[in-house]
Amino acid sequence: MSEMNVNQVLAQMRTMSTEAANKPAPVDDSNDFASLLKQSIDNVNATQHVAKKMASDFETGESDAGLAEVMVSLQKASVSFQAMVQVRNKLTDAYKEVMNMPM
Repeated sequence: MSEMNVNQVLAQMRTMSTEAANKPAPVDDSNDFASLLKQSIDNVNATQHVAKKMASDFETGESDAGLAEVMVSLQKASVSFQAMVQVRNKLTDAYKEVMNMPM
């Protein structure tokens, strides 16, 4: 790069830096904690519904799914629910710890 190009790039960087300092950063609400938590709970709920439907269809003979597939789906639902419960317990513990902090 020539010296002139370097100076132009530096000038642009300084301009962009001052513009960025004057404007607040845009807030992306699509990935906030509450929406991520709700999305994960909805996923666990959907997994449980699928497993229950597969088990019901297997019991009535309405499905071509084998016993192994049904059992795997039930175990996935169970593990995902247990993981969600553990996350809830950790969040509850963290909340209690924050509330017990001296001010």
